[in-house]
Amino acid sequence: MIRPYRWLAPLFAAFALVAGPAAAEEPSPGPQYLMNLGIGGAVTPQYPGADKYMFVPFPIIEAGRFFLPGLGQTVAKTRGIFLYPSFNLYGQRSPSDDKSLKGTKEIDWALEAGIGGGFRTERFRVFATARQGFNGYSGQTGEIGADVILPMSRRFEVLFGPRTSWASDGYMETYFGVTQKEASRNSMLTAYKPEAGFKTAGLAATANYWLDERTRLQVRGSWNRLIGDAGDSPIVKYGSRDQWFAGIGISRKLEFNLFR
Repeated sequence: MIRPYRWLAPLFAAFALVAGPAAAEEPSPGPQYLMNLGIGGAVTPQYPGADKYMFVPFPIIEAGRFFLPGLGQTVAKTRGIFLYPSFNLYGQRSPSDDKSLKGTKEIDWALEAGIGGGFRTERFRVFATARQGFNGYSGQTGEIGADVILPMSRRFEVLFGPRTSWASDGYMETYFGVTQKEASRNSMLTAYKPEAGFKTAGLAATANYWLDERTRLQVRGSWNRLIGDAGDSPIVKYGSRDQWFAGIGISRKLEFNLFR
């Protein structure tokens, strides 16, 4: 059974707010905020390490221009340093989700909140994120990535590149660990205590097609391989090291001012 909280996870995983390079105290000419807002659907694993997938909705929320009074943020569309809030949400995991989870504790939903930043040129970008977990687990996660940016035409561009992610002891023990008590309840599992370290390595790609000046069709896909202590987990043994994501959505560009 798919619980109500579960489909929220990809919603926050797809959430991104990107601000441009720092500038003067006053905003540059033009709107202070430029955002792409939309909705889509995706196929994603039921939980970290699962080999079962589900279809879920997800939002597209991206800020191409972001102004903070007193600091001032402006955007160079094709190049510069960028900063953005970073969020993720993991849905609830229940022992009833799979026979290999029988006897394990129920994991409540978890919110991750943090910050990301990077540098972009016309044809390349690099970025990193760091987030703190709340509610379902206590710990930290981080991600490093890079993309080649290929403008195929005036309306069509493709971005693709490698990704790797890291997690603290708290995250690893929550999602990939097995206690002695849990192992005694399920003959498929053995006690396992993973440690902090890199947990995935993979590739991601995005294709953007502008139907007009404000409307964009977006297709996303990624493959991540669970590595290190995460990949060696008994939870993953009966699931899959390979974690896939595929989604499609449509968004609309909005421009507005708040501090004028």
